[in-house]
Amino acid sequence: MPDVHSTAQVAPGARLAQGVRVGPYAVIGADVAIGEGAEIASHVVIEGHTTLGPGVRVMPFATIGLPPQDVKYKGEPTRVEIGPRTLVREHATIHRGSVGGGLTRIGADCMIMCVAHVAHDCELGDGVIVANNVMFGGHVKVGDAAYIGGGAAIHQFVRIGRNAAVGGMSGVEGDVIPFGLVMGNRARLTGLNLVGLKRRGFARSEINALRAAFRLLFRDENGTFALRVAEAARRHPTDALVQEVIGFMRAGGRRPLCRAAGPAELDLGEEAEANGAVETAA
Repeated sequence: MPDVHSTAQVAPGARLAQGVRVGPYAVIGADVAIGEGAEIASHVVIEGHTTLGPGVRVMPFATIGLPPQDVKYKGEPTRVEIGPRTLVREHATIHRGSVGGGLTRIGADCMIMCVAHVAHDCELGDGVIVANNVMFGGHVKVGDAAYIGGGAAIHQFVRIGRNAAVGGMSGVEGDVIPFGLVMGNRARLTGLNLVGLKRRGFARSEINALRAAFRLLFRDENGTFALRVAEAARRHPTDALVQEVIGFMRAGGRRPLCRAAGPAELDLGEEAEANGAVETAA
């Protein structure tokens, strides 16, 4: 049976699975479903049509499923879904979807740190880490295993690719390609997310193919960008990571690509690796 503190308010209709723990003064709405073994700490508020997967943990004063900050929203029954084992830290806010989408989704094994804000209709993949004070606008899409540094502000409708990294305090107005590293205000693509590639166990050959493609796309100033994209696709037909980057760019979105830093500033880690300062992969 769920373990619900005597001071918590759990509305009739809320569905709490076996092993759920609800702390003091927490408030759980009638349309909330919480999976097995989840932990809801003190003073948490969870409202709306919200589903939390097994093993989710929500720390004090976080709020999930409250109405979106969207003047077009008129109380429609939109949703929030949070995947298994995700951790939501203190004072984080995760708003339910709005009109024209209706779903805010966070994947499995994510960490949403203190005072971060996930706006309406955002979609975060699995294993995403969102550091303190990050602000997502509405409809942002983040790929698996991406890292968003503290205090970053992400414009609505931006796409952030798989295993990308956003530096702390960055203002991100454009799409961030998979495996890319962006930083600054306004953010610019400055290289590869080598730390993330190493930690995820990507092979040296895969990283070197990405480096070669990045040099062609962002350091080579010959021809138009579209021609360089086509040339990168031709040169790397069997390199899955390169093709993923090209597919992301060709798919497009509502925001432009995040601009690259100048060719001389684009750091792909070759010099550091040659000096033994960066270990890229086995």
